[in-house]
Amino acid sequence: MMSDREALSSDDLSLPKATVQKIVSEIIPPDLVFSRETRDALIECCVEFIGLISTQSNDIAEGEAKKTIASEHVIKALQELGFADYIEPIREVIQEHKETQKQGRERKVGKFEASGMTEEELLRKQEELFGLARSKLNQEGGASA
Repeated sequence: MMSDREALSSDDLSLPKATVQKIVSEIIPPDLVFSRETRDALIECCVEFIGLISTQSNDIAEGEAKKTIASEHVIKALQELGFADYIEPIREVIQEHKETQKQGRERKVGKFEASGMTEEELLRKQEELFGLARSKLNQEGGASA
């Protein structure tokens, strides 16, 4: 049986060329030229690497009877595939992501509090807005019929 990854053509799996070019331009010295062919080859390597890590992470998750690939599975996959040097930077990125998510949740709570309205008042306002949207939709629907 063909895997989902094998069913996709190489054109279906790619990375944004402009983003890769920007990343490379920030890394290499300004006097060094990075050709399109080299950029495209780098993109293919990155896609292969992502596929390799994803497949191994999936195998680890399935081996643990998990339906979701967690960051621990990716870290274990990196270890098993011989990419241990990437583990610490990955852990740092994961920690930064968790902190960003936490700040986002705190901000959402802040918006509710900053509204100065009770939950009941917000629900009433929401229902009012839904009613306005429904009536506008009904008016537009009647006009086009």
